[in-house]
Amino acid sequence: MSRTPPGPKGQPVFGSSHQYARDPFRFVTGLEQAYGGVSRFDMGPLDTYVVTDPTAIERILVSEAERFGKPAFQDDALGDLLGDGLLLSEGDTWRQQRTLAQPAFDMARLSGIADRIVDHTESRLADWNDGDRIDVEQEMTTVTIDVILDLMMGVELSRDRLEHVREQLEPLGMRFEPDPVRFALPEWVPMPGDAEFDAAVAELEGVIDDIVAQRRGDVGTDDDPDAPMDFLSVLMRARADGEQTDEQLRDEMMTMLLAGHDTTALTLTYTWFLLSEHPEVERRLHEEVDAVVDDGRPTMAEMRELEYTEWVIKEAMRLYPPVYTIFREPREPVEVGGYTIPEGAAIMLPQWAVHRSDDHWEDPASFDPERWRPERATERPRFAYFPFGGGPRHCIGKHLAMLEARSIVATTASRFRLAYEGDTPLELLPTLTAHPRNGMPMRVERR
Repeated sequence: MSRTPPGPKGQPVFGSSHQYARDPFRFVTGLEQAYGGVSRFDMGPLDTYVVTDPTAIERILVSEAERFGKPAFQDDALGDLLGDGLLLSEGDTWRQQRTLAQPAFDMARLSGIADRIVDHTESRLADWNDGDRIDVEQEMTTVTIDVILDLMMGVELSRDRLEHVREQLEPLGMRFEPDPVRFALPEWVPMPGDAEFDAAVAELEGVIDDIVAQRRGDVGTDDDPDAPMDFLSVLMRARADGEQTDEQLRDEMMTMLLAGHDTTALTLTYTWFLLSEHPEVERRLHEEVDAVVDDGRPTMAEMRELEYTEWVIKEAMRLYPPVYTIFREPREPVEVGGYTIPEGAAIMLPQWAVHRSDDHWEDPASFDPERWRPERATERPRFAYFPFGGGPRHCIGKHLAMLEARSIVATTASRFRLAYEGDTPLELLPTLTAHPRNGMPMRVERR
């Protein structure tokens, strides 16, 4: 067997980066269909190995995770934005920060404050009127920013300040659209959009500085049993004890602000789109919400009963995983699927292709929440579905994300239905996450 995986023959210098940048979703799906579990292409000068076999993915993320690290090119691209936060840090720094963060994401804590997610949702819904035309992506982004600021930083911003924060996110995302020219050039070469990116980073750092100043003196001490357990409070206590620097605090808060809201907002956005396109599924979801939630304000106990609602959300994340691919880098030569991947190469694990593979999913292009019935879910390999990654570096906020999604869907669906008014099929904008390129225009209909 060849020691190098099969793959497309690219162009000099640019490799297959033009094809990837044109449509990364179709490109990785095509690789999975054409070459199977392991393939290879050149992303500019970067050797990229695409792994779509669930057993191999589990090895890379879980059983042999210590043999793989975060790729160097991600540090180059994201370092100015996220620094040494949880998403990018490695080794002892990552372990220390992960340990500090864990209590803030403990399910017992989140269960006790779940009603605040409903509060933030109701506050946003108060502005909706029957017949309104809204961009659901913007609405869900605003709600999830509001939630992350409250639950993880212990603050609430004014409507104007919240909208200002949301507006800074667009130039950040544009920086990470696939670009064959950027793939081929060193990171230090100036590119269009850099000035807007830098200005947005500066604006968000200013917001974080203001939040830290607002919370100073309000975070308690480690020996205080009533000390707040939001992530910012935990980090500020650690800083007072000399375990954190100002730079680490900034990096974690920037990571939390950006990564903490975006994936949940997109999950909700695609959930509303898919419900609008599948009236029978929408009807069943509304029936469940109406039967379980008495007064339109779902409690934690009621949310545990929203089984079909959870299936809908999971199926939305299967078809439209907000994080459509993750990367790892071997710390030594490794064998995957009978092929040798050299140290320092980029390994791409594309959720988009794996979640839509007909090797693991019956009729994978269809929206079928019933496939999440427990008896059907056991038919699939564990890593045929991994929207939150896996292993020691799985998304620390996955329980919060699912709690948010159920809360916001149930609260909204008890009052409204949303009818999609854009074009199909959806055109997606690939940045760090998969956004609808033209937003998500929908008409509000009061139930």
